[in-house]
Amino acid sequence: MNRSKGFHTEMLLMYLFNRDEQLKVHPSYKLAKAGDQQAALELIIDIAVTWLYEQRERFSPGLLFVAPHAQEASGDNAIPQTLSSVCAAIFQGTSDTEIVQSDRVYHTGADPMERMAARAQFVGHVLPGAEYVLVDDVTSLGGTLAELANYIQVYGGIVKGVVVLVNAGRNPELVPKAKFVQLIKERFDDEFTKVFGIEPGALTANEAQYLSGFRSLDAIRNRLVAAEQEIDRRLRSKGITRTP
Repeated sequence: MNRSKGFHTEMLLMYLFNRDEQLKVHPSYKLAKAGDQQAALELIIDIAVTWLYEQRERFSPGLLFVAPHAQEASGDNAIPQTLSSVCAAIFQGTSDTEIVQSDRVYHTGADPMERMAARAQFVGHVLPGAEYVLVDDVTSLGGTLAELANYIQVYGGIVKGVVVLVNAGRNPELVPKAKFVQLIKERFDDEFTKVFGIEPGALTANEAQYLSGFRSLDAIRNRLVAAEQEIDRRLRSKGITRTP
C-alpha cells in the first residue's frame, strides 16, 4: 500500500526511554522477545506501569490500542501486544487484535535503508471513525508505526497517539520537519514516490532527515539495491529465505 498519510502534528507521542538498554537488562526481556506473554507482562509491570498510570489523564476513555503483531504470535516478540493490553486497561480503552502485520520485516540489526526497503504491511478490519493509539516496544526510524498509521487512516480510522517504551530515533519526533519534506520534493520530484511507494509528507522525521542527505535519485537507487542485497545476505546467514 502506498504510504500517503503521515502523522499529524497534534498527535500525542509518549515514550519512557530513549535507549533500549533499560529493556535489555531486565531478566524477563529475552523470554518476552521470544514470545513469552507472562515474561512480557512482568517486564511491563516492572518498568512501565507506574509511568503509564502517571499519564492516564492524557488519553480519553474509549480509544483502541493497536500494536504491530503477527496473526500467529507464537515465537514472536510478545512485548508490543502485551503493552497494548496494559494500556487499554489503564486508559480505559480496548486492545485491538483485528489489525495484524502480514509480513516479517526482520528489522533487528538493519540500517536505515534496509528498513526503508523492508516495509511492514498490515491487514485487518479498521473501524471507520474510531480513534486509535499505536503501541510498540521500540521505535527508531519509525517506519513500522508510520505504515500502521497509514493503514488505519486510509481505511477511515483516526490516529490519536503513539505509546512506545523506547524511542531510539536520532530525532525523537515522528512528524518530519517541513524543510526536509520540501527538499525531498524539490530534489527527487515524483520519482521518489515511485521508488519507495511513500509520499514525502508521509515520511517520519528520521526517514526524511536520512533521505534528505542523498544528493541524487541514482544515489538512492544504488543504496537501495545494496540494502536489498544486505538484507538477503543477513537473513541467509540465519537460515531464513525472504519471500519477495
